[in-house]
Amino acid sequence: MEETIMNIILHAGDARSKSLLAIKAAKNQDFEKAHELLEDARKSSVSAHKSQTALIQKEVSGEPQEVSLLMVHAQDHLMTALAIKDIAIEMTSYIESVEERFAKLERGEK
Repeated sequence: MEETIMNIILHAGDARSKSLLAIKAAKNQDFEKAHELLEDARKSSVSAHKSQTALIQKEVSGEPQEVSLLMVHAQDHLMTALAIKDIAIEMTSYIESVEERFAKLERGEK
């Protein structure tokens, strides 16, 4: 079980880091890089979620799962990573649309 918990922490941490890097890339107007990082974050969050689902399935099938501080930490890490990923997606989209609008205004378009 500890290996599964560590997988959650590992992949959730990666998803969080990639999401924050995506925001930085978007702020630097490197939208291609931002979208690549968001895709990496999505893949990492899916991996973490699969590990979480494996633990839940064991519990549902009658195999009790010990709730340890490490397990709580993993769950917190995953939920935080998912929230940051969602915010990063929205921020990247927003920054991209603002930059497009500025470009149109600079060209004299409405």
